[in-house]
Amino acid sequence: MAGIHVVVMPYPGRGHINPTMNLCKLLALTKSDILITFVVTEEWLGFIGADPTPPNLRFATIPNVIPPERLKAADIQGFNEAVVTKMEAPFEQLLDRLQPPVDAIIGDLELRWPIAVGRRRNILVATLWTMSATFFSMLYRADISSRVRQLSSNWIDHGVEVDQISGLSSTHKADLRKVFEENDGRVMEIILDCISRVPKADCLLFTSFYEFEPEMMEALKLEFPFPIYPIGPAIPYFEIEKEPRVANDNDGYNYQQWLDSQPADSVLYISLGSFLSVSASQMDEIASGLRDSGIRFLWVARGEAPRLKERCGERGLVVAWCEQLKVLCHSSIGGFWTHCGWNSTLEAVFAGIPMLTFPLFLDQNPNSTHIVEDWKIGCRVQETKVGAETLILKEEISEIVQRFMDLSSPEGKQMRDRAKRLKEICHRATGEGGSSRQNLDEFIRSISKGDTK
Repeated sequence: MAGIHVVVMPYPGRGHINPTMNLCKLLALTKSDILITFVVTEEWLGFIGADPTPPNLRFATIPNVIPPERLKAADIQGFNEAVVTKMEAPFEQLLDRLQPPVDAIIGDLELRWPIAVGRRRNILVATLWTMSATFFSMLYRADISSRVRQLSSNWIDHGVEVDQISGLSSTHKADLRKVFEENDGRVMEIILDCISRVPKADCLLFTSFYEFEPEMMEALKLEFPFPIYPIGPAIPYFEIEKEPRVANDNDGYNYQQWLDSQPADSVLYISLGSFLSVSASQMDEIASGLRDSGIRFLWVARGEAPRLKERCGERGLVVAWCEQLKVLCHSSIGGFWTHCGWNSTLEAVFAGIPMLTFPLFLDQNPNSTHIVEDWKIGCRVQETKVGAETLILKEEISEIVQRFMDLSSPEGKQMRDRAKRLKEICHRATGEGGSSRQNLDEFIRSISKGDTK
């Protein structure tokens, strides 16, 4: 029987489930006598249930009490409301059935309710944040400010000055203002409510690594009375040496073989995320701009892939899916056009690849600022207002990707040198004796002893 039994409850979304699963695999591989029960909805088990896992990591399900994944983007507010109100009861019912008894819960912070469940049952709860520590701190500052003034709803809906929030730099205030302006007010209220419950947790896990955000990690350690564990990057780096899964596209073309045939650092990899994406007209502009630029590229366009293949010319490859980290680590990749999701950002840093940033949602604007201004390992794609729509036109796309992929320019060389240095720091953190490895070991020891405080 396992020494300790940990139940893990991720937020039901690809950007949360993937890093949470990677954390669980690391835990399972690090300690063989830990039993991990990974809880998902029945729908999500259908998506991920066939993925190989260590023998001490098992799946359990709750019913589909939330809207289906295909409808989430159309009503993100309704989806979030269901997540924070309808999943708690079936999760508790599952806990009653699980054997052996549960010793600890790892719950996604954006679920809102795992801490309360743990308190009712006297079970340790580690809350997991799957975005940057910096973005967490920005929202935590905002929550404190709004609760002090008791104006949370009015502030979000009517734009009370973000400049009134203490403890944030001018850059962070500018990014936070944009987050509140561009995202649904009720969605932001729910997130702030989730953030407000963190002080009642037993510890806080970050999918980042300490050296990536050292000042923020130190500030958060002073903020809370419990341990902070940056255990990232929570990406599948521990599987990088495994043989790639079947990599053929719909026409039977193998993207791995195509990458092998390209010169070193010559290919721009493009992925704009798995959740909110860009309009069809913007996709067409991107396709035309890439074709006109003459650069080599590999573009993961999911459902749009068949339509876009014809528009992109002969220099690039458009596919519906790939193993992103393996692709980023391929010697032919010289840059990454990204929506700046935190998982994609961490994968690019691990691979030492500079980024062309095109943020779309929530934390992606602050992440873009990190990439371009703080770490200086990327540059922004600028949008233009065209009629009623904001677009990047094909001419701009052609020019910027040519400049970004110019390996001979002084700016390009400096950007790539910095990306390689950050890669080395990241690899040290995940290696034997590194900060993330030590934090993971300490987290396991703390839950094994039954006391994280």
